[in-house]
Amino acid sequence: MRPAPFYGWVVVGAAFSVLFMAYGAQFSFGVFFSALIEEFGWSRGALSGAFALYAFGYSVLAAVAGRLTDRWGPRTVIATGGIFLGAGWIAMSTTSAIWHPYVFYGVLAALGMSTANVPCTATVARWFVRRRGLATGLATAGGSLGAFCLPPIAQLLVSAVGWRRAYVIFGAAILLMLNLLAPLMKRDPEGLGLTPDGDQPGDDGGELLPRGSDYTMRHALRTGAFWMLFALFAATWIPIFAPLVHLVPLARGLGVDPLVAATLVSALGMAGIIGRLVMGSLSDRIGRRPAIGIGIVLQILAFLGFTAAGALPGLYAASIAFGFSYGAVSSLFPAIVADFFGRRHAGSLVGLLFAMSGSMAALGPLGAGFIYDRTGSYGPAWLSSAALNFAALGLLAWARPPRRLELSLKEA
Repeated sequence: MRPAPFYGWVVVGAAFSVLFMAYGAQFSFGVFFSALIEEFGWSRGALSGAFALYAFGYSVLAAVAGRLTDRWGPRTVIATGGIFLGAGWIAMSTTSAIWHPYVFYGVLAALGMSTANVPCTATVARWFVRRRGLATGLATAGGSLGAFCLPPIAQLLVSAVGWRRAYVIFGAAILLMLNLLAPLMKRDPEGLGLTPDGDQPGDDGGELLPRGSDYTMRHALRTGAFWMLFALFAATWIPIFAPLVHLVPLARGLGVDPLVAATLVSALGMAGIIGRLVMGSLSDRIGRRPAIGIGIVLQILAFLGFTAAGALPGLYAASIAFGFSYGAVSSLFPAIVADFFGRRHAGSLVGLLFAMSGSMAALGPLGAGFIYDRTGSYGPAWLSSAALNFAALGLLAWARPPRRLELSLKEA
């Protein structure tokens, strides 16, 4: 009899679909950003603040979502988040004052978005060891595919039915899909009588930590490895959302048609799919650190490309480079955390690191908006972003897994 397919791949598929909806909607923010500016005449800096609050809020709340995922399992967390995220998008259809996006998007939608990335990626990391890089790459590719598919759809909807109805359509789709997908997200293979990667019982699958010796949050916080990962990803992620918010306005400022400008975000998303799949699989062979290093180098080149771009071809080239690098680095984040500290508390540790370093991503779009409002150019923002990634490259050279001796002494 043919053996049943490993259920871990169902978890990967469900995580892929959740992230497709959540991040596809998030990457459509630039389309609605332009529509809101045109209708209300708000400054880019003022409206960027709503996205900054959203990015900060969902990153900080990811620590709570990760802890709850370890305690309750991903199903309840993701389903509840889908209600908040969908409701936030629907509420945005009633916007009439500048404080509305801060409440509806910056608070309500952020509550929902906090339950997408960490519960999905941490759960996938629990199901795999040998193929962890490939599995997390496949799962997070959903976000990049969403970034490719949904911004043009958002632009078509805004053009056809107006931005208010487009918000309602997006919000209803998010609420429905996330609640349909949540029951497929099982906590770990042991709960179904399976082992990671579908291996035979007794096979450790190449686990980096001895079975049963996973780091708790308290022990991880006492290691230099934890704080090095925090500094590394903080430097990488501070500017990560600036292109997401400002790429469409940048292109339109160069005279690019609105629908064509939205395809830049789609190109970014498609490149992200390739980056996640290629670098996720490659990291299983060459190691997480070298793969992350390749991603950071490409991200530096992408930000320099945005600085130099003065027409559509240059914007496409920089967007593709940025998408590939963004996809690679973000997909490898949960994998390297599980490699360093083990599977058992992956939700809590990925969530805490995401909250601490990811929350700083709020500074990127806010800073880029204020720089543009005062200088009329995004150039200084892109150069600062490249410098931060260069610092991250230096930190990566020092990042190492904690010594097994550290853990044994603390457990003693």
